[in-house]
Parts: sequence; structure tokens; C-alpha cells
Amino acid sequence: MNIYVDTSFIVSIYISDTHSSTADRLLASSSGVLCTPLHRVEFAHSVEQNIFRGQISSKAASQVYAEFERDCDSGVWREVGQPELTFVVAVDLARTHIAKLGTRTLDSLHVAAALELKAERFWTFDDRQKKLAKAVGLKTT
Repeated sequence: MNIYVDTSFIVSIYISDTHSSTADRLLASSSGVLCTPLHRVEFAHSVEQNIFRGQISSKAASQVYAEFERDCDSGVWREVGQPELTFVVAVDLARTHIAKLGTRTLDSLHVAAALELKAERFWTFDDRQKKLAKAVGLKTT
């Protein structure tokens, strides 16, 4: 089964937050959740933002990166390329749904990528993103 997650889901696996226990439980019940270059970019930004806000140290961030890479190497995250039509689909999503839902650009890009990768499930803790995913027929958490 193809499962696509929002990057905040991935971050919740490695940096403790209010969603970490749910993310851990869901991840444990699956295998090879999709991971795109967009996830990697957002993951790095999120980790560094946590340093900037004083929520983790640089040393802790190094450990987070190392654990993430180990998990990528072991297949916890199934790395795939960014689908070619992600941006085209995201434009269509914006024109069709965003005026009603208020979803952000990156959220639309993730939903578009999930659609292009034929994901059956979309896991996110973001309510607007979840509404967009549901609106286009993805099963959410």
C-alpha cells in the first residue's frame, strides 16, 4: 500500500511533539512510507527551525539527521523521485479547492505528489491539508 505523509508527520517521528505518539503508532503499522525530495527539503528546514527556536540543540539535530538517514537506508521511508506533474496538479488543486479550504502552497504540493504517486492513504495532522486530501479522494488519518 502506498502511504504518503506530510513532512510534519516525519518530523514528529524524530522530534518529540504532541503528535509523536500517533505518528509512531501509525508508522509502526506500515512499511515503506513514501518520501520525496520535497519531504527532505522540508525536513531539513523544520529541523533547523527547531534549532533557531531553541527547541533542540545542534547536537540533537545531528542525531535527528543521522537517525532519519538510517531509517531511509533501512527502508522505513521508501524514497521516490518528485513526480513530474506535481506542480501542474498543485495548480489545479489551487484553482479548484483553495478558495474554499485555505490550504497553503506546500500542502497542495504534498497532496498533488500523493495523487501522482497513486497513494492510497495520506497521513497528516494539518486540518486544512486533511480536508484537501479528502476532497480529492485520499483516505486520511
